[in-house]
Amino acid sequence: MPSAQVLSEKQAQVAALTEKLKAAKSVVLVDYKGINVADDTKLRSDLRAENVEYSVVKNTLLTLACKQAGLDELTAVLNGTTAVAISDDEVAPARVIQKYASKNKEFFNMKMGYVGGNYMNVDQLKALAALPSRDVLIAQVAGSLNSIIASFARAISEVAKKKEAEA
Repeated sequence: MPSAQVLSEKQAQVAALTEKLKAAKSVVLVDYKGINVADDTKLRSDLRAENVEYSVVKNTLLTLACKQAGLDELTAVLNGTTAVAISDDEVAPARVIQKYASKNKEFFNMKMGYVGGNYMNVDQLKALAALPSRDVLIAQVAGSLNSIIASFARAISEVAKKKEAEA
C-alpha cells in the first residue's frame, strides 16, 4: 500500500489532469513505444510551438482522470505505452502528431481522440490532421470574400464607365 504522501501526490496529479481534460477542446492519445530521445525532444518542441501540452501519463492515473472528466470512452485504449496531447486548438495536436507518426510508423501511432465534443478513431484523427490550420482557413475565406467584393466593384465601375460613354 502506498504511503499517504504518495497517495496524495497521485490524487493531485489525477485532479490536475481531470481539470485539463475538462477544459480541453482536443485530446489525442498516442502509443509512443520505441521513440528515441532526439525524436521525442523534436516532437515536444513542435507541440509546444502549437501550444499543445504533451505528457506521458500512467494508464491508471489517466483512466481515473478520464472517468472523472466524463471521457469514459477514451479508457478503452489505455493499454501499453500512452502519452496524451491536450490543447485548446481542435486541430493542432492531431496535425503535429500525425506529421510525426507518418515518418515513424513502426513505433509511434495515434490511439484515439476527443475533439470538439466528439470521440474520434485513428482514421478520423488523420482526416482532421489533413485540414489546414484555423489561420489558413480564415485567410482562405477572407480571400474568397475579398475577390467577390473586388469583382462586384469592377462590375459597378464598368457600368458607370458605360453610362458616361453614352452620355
